Amino acid sequence: MNSSEIQPPVSDRIRIGECIVTLSSREVEVVGARRPRRLTPKALGVLRVLLRQPGRVVTRDELFAEVWPDTLPTNDVLTQAVTQLRKAFSNDDDNGQAYIETIAKTGYRLLVPVQALDDAEPSAAGLPDDEGVEVQPVPADAAVLPARAQESRRRWRHVRRRVLLALGVLMLATLLVMTTLLLRRAPTSSSPVEAAVENGTRVIGSPQRPYRLITATSGFETYPTLSPDGSLVAYEGANEDGNGGGAIKVQTSGNAPARQLLVPPAGAVDRFPNWSPDGREIAFARFSADGGCQVLIASATGGALRQATRCDGTELLSFDWTPDGRGLVFGSMVGRYAHRGIRVLDLASGEWRALAYGVDQDDFDYAPRYSPDGQWLVFVRNPQLGDLWRVPAAGGTPEQLTNEAAELRGWAWLDDGRTIVFGRRVDSEARLYYLDVERHTLRDAGLDDAQWPAVSRRGGMLAFVHRRAQFGVFKVPMQGNGAPERLFASSGRDGQPMAAPDGRQLVFTSDRSGSFALWWADMQRPDSLRPIEGLRPEARQAPDWSADSRQLLVVGRDAHGRTVVYEIAPRDERLQPLPIPAEQPLQALYGASPEQLFVVERDADQRTRLSLFDRSTQPWRRLASIDGVSQARFDRSSGRVLFTRLAAGGLWSADAALSSGSVQQISDDRPSRWRYRAWTVAGNSGIGYLGTSTTCGTTLVRILPGREEPERCLDAERLSAGNGLSASADGHDLFVAMAVSDGADIGVMRLPERPPALFPAFSKLLLFKGNGPS
Repeated sequence: MNSSEIQPPVSDRIRIGECIVTLSSREVEVVGARRPRRLTPKALGVLRVLLRQPGRVVTRDELFAEVWPDTLPTNDVLTQAVTQLRKAFSNDDDNGQAYIETIAKTGYRLLVPVQALDDAEPSAAGLPDDEGVEVQPVPADAAVLPARAQESRRRWRHVRRRVLLALGVLMLATLLVMTTLLLRRAPTSSSPVEAAVENGTRVIGSPQRPYRLITATSGFETYPTLSPDGSLVAYEGANEDGNGGGAIKVQTSGNAPARQLLVPPAGAVDRFPNWSPDGREIAFARFSADGGCQVLIASATGGALRQATRCDGTELLSFDWTPDGRGLVFGSMVGRYAHRGIRVLDLASGEWRALAYGVDQDDFDYAPRYSPDGQWLVFVRNPQLGDLWRVPAAGGTPEQLTNEAAELRGWAWLDDGRTIVFGRRVDSEARLYYLDVERHTLRDAGLDDAQWPAVSRRGGMLAFVHRRAQFGVFKVPMQGNGAPERLFASSGRDGQPMAAPDGRQLVFTSDRSGSFALWWADMQRPDSLRPIEGLRPEARQAPDWSADSRQLLVVGRDAHGRTVVYEIAPRDERLQPLPIPAEQPLQALYGASPEQLFVVERDADQRTRLSLFDRSTQPWRRLASIDGVSQARFDRSSGRVLFTRLAAGGLWSADAALSSGSVQQISDDRPSRWRYRAWTVAGNSGIGYLGTSTTCGTTLVRILPGREEPERCLDAERLSAGNGLSASADGHDLFVAMAVSDGADIGVMRLPERPPALFPAFSKLLLFKGNGPS
């Protein structure tokens, strides 16, 4: 280079688009951001190379040679570095894609203008590799952008100062008004946490909980019910009389020892206690070892046992007392005593009365309960993909209260008759929410890992199940007695492991980084594990791999809380929302050809179905549908679709065109309705179904054409998650999420008083529509 050539400037501070990068401190200043963002050394190294040639494509090999010299890096480390750069440059309007472009199978290109800021003072605290960078000059017309950006930034700061000043004045005025009003009355808390500590003091590092746990064993205590005054709790716990299984325990809402209500016969299990309105009796279900079932009633002291009715020993049995205590109201029942819809049993006469209301053949109505004034019945319709509905107690037209298609975990009325508290699975945990029945609005109850709530009829007490399990991903041999092998250890909750057909890639959901995300890894290189950025997956259904293992279909939520199906290329981190013409897509699967997709959807009339779409046309064309489907899997080895139904247990199949004449039942009772996702296609190894027993935490049943193999114990101690598993392409291994640590206790707390409606506009900010993000 001769003296007449332009020398590239050297500087510690570089303007890149509308951002300013300080190389010595690895900081990126973004317009509108509160604080600078810090780059990793490798991400900064990639940026240095791109800065030397803005606007030109830099190959992956060049970047590897410059940033990872004398090593054998993989594409994943470079992808992670570029992802971090894009996140650092992103603002509220984009995700950093406008700064760095990916050139498929080649490399990357810096798209925005670059300018060295020579008047900035270089930092003296730079690391040895934080030397200045040579920046190639940019075209003259592109150099105008930084000046415009600087003026835009000054205007933004001026507007922001004015907005902050106005907000400060408004907040000060609000504080004065609230202080005046609160001094006139006793303080009331706006959240359960505040209510629990309003008269106490907090010790830093030891925060008080708004509830207390009244059980402290290593097992499981579940399904609480409260006496009318809230002084006693009955729940399902371990049978202490040596017969195994479960029994009904009764305990004060303090910490006094529990007493067992009754001793079940050998091999029997007592479940689902329900306290009568007068507090004198407890109704419960007894399941015997031979599969029989009875609904029994005993005095609250354990005597005067009598039978209310017989039932079937299948899942999803539900019942509650009528307001006058003279009868029991039952949800849908199956088996020998099957009935579709809600019925009331008169205890004195033994006569049944069916509720006259709208219920379709594919509907299963669960957990009906009367409102405190006896005017309404609220129930969960199709609890696998459930929502709360209500109907007049005398019958009529049902009204939908939520629109979540969620995994609901119990619910109860509050004594005000207009609020419901219910449990819902959200990401990797279950939480409690309050529902305003009239306004159809929700608010979080502020309780982590809480489900199956119960409320006393008076006294303002809430009981719930507190379960804080940790799940890991395990590889388990499909046959033989090999021990489960854990993959990717962490302290988070991993679930829904889905193996790719190539036998190398695995994706699973996890909160291991602190936020719920979809993670990808090459199983032959554990250090490749990383989250897929820009996606919030929906935990309802697991992802599905394409036949060539290059892409995934994942159901997630967009920035507005809407359900969207994304097609993802995990190796390249490409994410594309798909224009599926469905009201609410719940699951998406690849079909027999790349142009065909299967979608489990719920339409505007709240009907759930499996549809086949042709995506080669615009808009997509629906080719066929099957109603009442809760989950589906496509078996590429046989070319058939396997699916479960909302209103019945068992497994069905259909051809790849969803022809009505091809539908046939494969299994009568596996999977059950509640464990409708605990199965997977395992190629020539048939279908693997996970369950549990009194002697084994996780069992496996292989379903083969025309027969089922005997149940095998996969892990004696660990329970498996019931929301998705997969098998290797050869069917040799299963990939399962199982509990590393587990247990459930009963928590109790006094319900907080409702906050005074001082500022309705502000209180609405705490509520969100049932159709919004959770």
